[in-house]
Amino acid sequence: MSMKPERAAFTTGERRIIETHRTPRQVQRYLSGLSYNREPDGETLASFRTALRRRKAHCLEAALVAAAILEQHGYPPLLLSLESQDKLDHVVYPFRRNNLWGAVARSRDTALHGRLPVFRNLRQLAWSYFDPYVDTTARLTGYGLGDLRELGNYDWRFSGRNVWKVERYLCEIPHRALNSSERRYAQLVARFVAFRQTNPTDAPTYFDNKDVWMM
Repeated sequence: MSMKPERAAFTTGERRIIETHRTPRQVQRYLSGLSYNREPDGETLASFRTALRRRKAHCLEAALVAAAILEQHGYPPLLLSLESQDKLDHVVYPFRRNNLWGAVARSRDTALHGRLPVFRNLRQLAWSYFDPYVDTTARLTGYGLGDLRELGNYDWRFSGRNVWKVERYLCEIPHRALNSSERRYAQLVARFVAFRQTNPTDAPTYFDNKDVWMM
């Protein structure tokens, strides 16, 4: 198991961010303010340090940022992998408060950002992303919990290189199935297609679970 770094391992700027973002909600607001990394020059998997320096992150990079910051405030460095049938998976940073699960996350779609800690278990948390995830190809099929401490001394926090081992690790961990009905899935696809016909660029916001979103 890797050890939590001492504060001295961080730069002055990194320490400032850590010290001013002590809760999952504060970290969510910080990540929501970063540019989304659309990887214009090819795929990346930036470490915590590189993502902060670039001031942009895709979902897995944002989850690593959340893990590194909140680890300094006593939260374990966990990742929740959400598998999709089109292989375009989503990754969020899960946390527990008062024995309930929530998440910190970054996405191109606000509906896939964080969740308030109101879920009794990880399955419920994963299901909260199901409806917003559906488009013409995407459909969540499973979820798996990873612990970055299992990577030992692998440097996902400070490396200047892409940290692909994190992605490979998430592909290897066990995932539990999210079994949804074909009828429900077809209804969600139809709703998405109808929305897209009149809103060609906007992300859908018609979901029923906005009360549990953490912005």
